[in-house]
Formats: sequence, structure tokens, C-alpha cells
Amino acid sequence: MFYHLFKYLDEAYNLPGSGVFQYISFRSAAAIIVALLIGIIFGRAIIDFLRRKQIGEEIRDLGLEGQLQKRGTPTMGGVIILLSILVPTLLFGRLDNVYIQLMIVSTIWLGLIGGLDDYIKVFRHHKEGLQGKFKIVGQVGLGLIVGTTMWFSSDIVVREELPAATVEVVEQSYPSEEVTLQQPDNVKTTKTTIPFFKNNELDYGWFTGGNDLLAWLLYVLVAIFVVTAVSNGANLTDGLDGLVTGVSVPIVVVLGVLAYLSGHIVYADYLNIMYIPDSGELVVFASAMAGALVGFLWYNSFPAQIFMGDTGSLSIGGVIAVFALCIRKELLLPILCGIFLVESCSVMLQVGYFKYTKRKYGEGRRIFLMSPLHHHYQKKNIFETKIVIRFWIISLLLAAITLVTLKIR
Repeated sequence: MFYHLFKYLDEAYNLPGSGVFQYISFRSAAAIIVALLIGIIFGRAIIDFLRRKQIGEEIRDLGLEGQLQKRGTPTMGGVIILLSILVPTLLFGRLDNVYIQLMIVSTIWLGLIGGLDDYIKVFRHHKEGLQGKFKIVGQVGLGLIVGTTMWFSSDIVVREELPAATVEVVEQSYPSEEVTLQQPDNVKTTKTTIPFFKNNELDYGWFTGGNDLLAWLLYVLVAIFVVTAVSNGANLTDGLDGLVTGVSVPIVVVLGVLAYLSGHIVYADYLNIMYIPDSGELVVFASAMAGALVGFLWYNSFPAQIFMGDTGSLSIGGVIAVFALCIRKELLLPILCGIFLVESCSVMLQVGYFKYTKRKYGEGRRIFLMSPLHHHYQKKNIFETKIVIRFWIISLLLAAITLVTLKIR
């Protein structure tokens, strides 16, 4: 909003200082500050409102230390995160940018799904909340929207490099003449980035023999899978005070860095990565999200004064997935979101092994003391804050490894 307003004022009236809103760096800094302030200042008012309405978490007795003390803690705190993301993005983002539009739609879409789940739990007193199949339908719907938009939008393109061999041939053929090489064009593509490979671009169309329709269908399926997997992974990780909030901050920061590099033609060329025009605007969204998460952590750290609920956890994971798809870095998510991956795998292994041993031996057996994995460590009598901080440290390590993939190939 401010970008468009001050651009008009600068062009129409040459207003001094209005040009500063043209800079992504300034708007990103403003977004993170405003997001932090919204989370901290308005978070207190939202917590008090939820307490008055008795919108508290129903805690099942799982035999975990300190668990029952959390009964009645206000939930649906994801509303704070969503507001802290959306307001700065609307204020400081370029609203005509297709990537910003996609992120806004994704945030609202997943917020509504998670909010409906929390509403059923709190007001309808159904502990399971929204049935899993309806969550999946919502996540699949978002994946379909993202995949379709990425394929059909004329604003979503990549800039292909002129092959080095072509440049060499031209220079050898005309050594004493000035030769103007044709600039590479923006093209539609289903390419993505593969970590640890020098020529690190994979075209999904390769699997379909170059058939555009099949390539689009494959890309949509990939988008659906990524959105569903990361969204549910974040949801499963949300089990301890400040866990998913703190784990997500390094993830969002790294995605913001990757968006800036991918959207900057000089840095993209230097690092030999895919140049994606206009994707740098996503840094504003990433800054707002990082500020929102840190602001929420003000109240969500141990002992939590509010829980994010599915309103927050489903949204965080899904938005991270959509962001990665926009900058074509979804294959980096198994590294970057390693905590979410391990938490999800712990649940699948536990359930699968339990069912297998029950069929084979007549008695179900377990791999972990309890799943998801963070509860396994609780059962081993490791204090909650120590588990959370160790998971944060691992998330920071995975974030650093993800950045290192830019150079190690």
C-alpha cells in the first residue's frame, strides 16, 4: 500500500523522502518492526480477550510432566501470527506482485482451515477438531491453486542464462569486433533447484518427455505434496511451548535470503543460481513473518501464555511450503525443514510399526516411548525447555547447511 502511495507522490509531486519506499531493504526492515510491535502490543489484548471468552486448550492426560498445568491456556493464538504477517505485508509489500498475492492468499486460506479446526475443538468440544480428510482437502486445494498459478501466470517466469559455450564461440569467431549478444528471455518453465549439484536445475518436464500438459499436472502434484507435507509437519511439531515458533524463525530467514538472491540478477549470476524476476519482493513477506514469529514467541515461550493452535501451525508450515515453491527451492525443504520431517517420520514409523507388530505378534510394539519425537524426549524426563532449545539449535544448523548448498556442489 505505502509502496504505491509514495510512488505516486514521488512521481506527481516529487515529495522528498518518498523514494525510500522503492527499496526492498527499507520496506523489509519496516515490515519486521511493525510485525514485532503488532505481536507484542496487540498480543496482550488478544490473550486477555481469549481468557474472557474462556477459549482455552483442552489437554489430554498423556502422562507427561507439567502437562496438566497447561489446561485452560488460551489457544487460537495463531490469529496473532496471521495479523502480524498480513498487516505489514499489506502496508509495505507491492500488492501488484503475483508472489505477494500468492502468499497473502495462502496465509488466509490456511488460517481459515486451522481456525475452523480450533473452533470445532474449543466451541464444539470435539477433541479431534476438523476431520483429517477435510484438512487434506483444504491443503490439496491450496496446492492446486499454487501449482496452477505458477504454471499459467504470465508474471511468473525465470531468466535463462546464455550458455557459456555460446559466448566462447562468438568471441573466438569475432575476436576483434564488438558483438552484441542477444539478451536471454524470460521463459515459463517447470524447473527447480537441486542441492549439492553443480548444474543444479531439474525440469519436471524431463519426466514427461517434454509434454507440457503432463509437466503441468506433475508440477501441481508436487505442489500439493509439498504443501500438505510441510503443513502437517509443522502441525505435528507444535507440542511444546515455543517449539514450532522458534524452529520456524531460521527457516523463514533463510527463505528470505534465498528469495533476495534469486530476485537479484547480479547475485544470481555470481552464485550461478536461477534468476527469478520480481521474486525479491518476497523478502518483505519473509521479514513480516519472521517478525510475527518472534513477536509471538514473546508470549509463547515457556511457560506459554497462549498456544498458536492449528490456526498458527497449519498456516506456518503451508506458507513455508508455498514460499519455497515460489522461489523454486522446494527440494531444499527436507534439509531446511528437517525438524518437521523428523517429527512427521517419527509418527509414521510409530504408527506403522505398531500396526505391523500387532498383526504379527498380537500385541502392538513401539519404536519410541511416544510420538511425535519431542514427546519421546519428555518421556525420558528431559525438561521441556531443554528439548525446545536443542531443537532450535538443530534448526539453526540445518538453516546454515541450506545456505551452504549455494556454494558446495
